[in-house]
Amino acid sequence: MTKSVMIEKITEKVEGLTRKQVETIVNTIFDSMKDALARGEKIEIRGFGNFRLKDRAAKTARNPRTGEKVQVPSKRVLHFRVGKPFHNALNGIAE
Repeated sequence: MTKSVMIEKITEKVEGLTRKQVETIVNTIFDSMKDALARGEKIEIRGFGNFRLKDRAAKTARNPRTGEKVQVPSKRVLHFRVGKPFHNALNGIAE
């Protein structure tokens, strides 16, 4: 699902809001999530899942083509852990 499809689905379900208003709401939510993660905060959406950043340490890797050793710098990666109700819904498990 793309963001534009999500906006269309919300516009269809919620009467009284225009597509532009829904787009503003969705963009505000995503921007808030991005800002919170950039500050190192954890995002928890009950019934859906958790988003958090993990630090990945620097390491020495190997170029598979040449066999040459390459330094890979440390970085932060996004980690998502699915919530139990969402996990059960995906797997067809009744609660």
